[in-house]
Amino acid sequence: MTVVDSRAAGCPVVAAAGCPVGAGQADLVDPRLYSDGSAYGLWRELQGREDLYWHQVDADRGFWSVVHYREADHVLRDTAAFTSERGTLLDLLGTDDPAGGRQLAVTDPPLHTARQARLKRELTSKAITSRREQIRALVVELLEPLGHGGVFDFATAMMAMPMWVTGTMMALPRSDWEWLTRATTQCIAADDPEFQEPGGRAATLSAAHMELFGYFQDLTGFRLRNPGTDLLSALLTTRFEGRAMSPGEVVSNCYSLLLGANVTTPHGPTFVLAEMVETGVLEDWAAHPEVNENGTGYSESLRWASPVNHVMRYATRDVVLRDTKVTAGDAVVVWLGAVNRDGQVFEDPDRFDIRRRPNKHLAFGIGPHYCVGHSVARVTLSLLFEELFGRYEEFRAAGAPERLVSNFASGYKHVPITARRRSATTEG
Repeated sequence: MTVVDSRAAGCPVVAAAGCPVGAGQADLVDPRLYSDGSAYGLWRELQGREDLYWHQVDADRGFWSVVHYREADHVLRDTAAFTSERGTLLDLLGTDDPAGGRQLAVTDPPLHTARQARLKRELTSKAITSRREQIRALVVELLEPLGHGGVFDFATAMMAMPMWVTGTMMALPRSDWEWLTRATTQCIAADDPEFQEPGGRAATLSAAHMELFGYFQDLTGFRLRNPGTDLLSALLTTRFEGRAMSPGEVVSNCYSLLLGANVTTPHGPTFVLAEMVETGVLEDWAAHPEVNENGTGYSESLRWASPVNHVMRYATRDVVLRDTKVTAGDAVVVWLGAVNRDGQVFEDPDRFDIRRRPNKHLAFGIGPHYCVGHSVARVTLSLLFEELFGRYEEFRAAGAPERLVSNFASGYKHVPITARRRSATTEG
């Protein structure tokens, strides 16, 4: 095996001849690359390389791109060699995350494992099963306007869905759900004109973070005085290293939970309704409910959408990946949208198959940072598709769908559709 340092011959920000992308198309940080769908072709070209691709962002910052399943599995599992504590999002490239070591998403084992244990118990499949009918009622309510005969923006409803579910589980006031949905969307799509504040991207992020952290700080104080059986109370009573989490740690993790839910859950369904309507896929799914019962349908929607577009790690020591030397301190970005269409793992990866087995997608990640809320997401998605296809039929596009402008969240923000209520509907 010959190990090379690909940075010596790497491509600049604007690609030159011989680079795996055309001139002006190499800015992997640009959110428009993902909102216009250009990323898929770029990822395919990067997957044809024998080594890793180094992307130079500016004079001081750059990162390695991982687009294959094997290397992604290595990076995400090996927390000793690849740390999350310096930050996991490209937006923070070159700047250490201030929540490192306090927030679950940016804490490495063994501290991460200890902090996550209580939350995992609260979010196990068994624990979520007891909330199943509560979640179903929320889903039915969200979908109800679809049967009124007019145009229904499916993506808007789906972007609200995780807040309805998580808000219920955290006992957040219903009157707060709408603005919490917008604020969390601003955190993951601050470049999107529809969600950006007049002051621009930086002002949008600053305002959204301030509002969310201030909100949870006030709520944490109230819940300390008035504990309950909700997820927030569970965090407040979680003990590790002989102590409870500090209020600041609880606030940071509330933010992380909410953000994770609002990124992962909505976009599998929105991709399905945006891209599979009038193709026969929806009718096939509705006619064969077993693909929902056994999970292959919604699992394929997660693979196809890959709602979390990327995760970042920093190498803690020199490592060789794909015959490439990654030096200690280098940033490594795993492109989950590319990994989930790796032809070495997924047969015919660009085909949407509701019966795909096996389907080892990494939409929830893998390793110690495997999404703690995966059981909630699976139950919610299963119920969503069950109620959607059980209550409605004759789905039609009612306008052009619009992608969310973000390099982190892969999804649609508007999917206008119409449908007809089934004549015989089994009420949930």
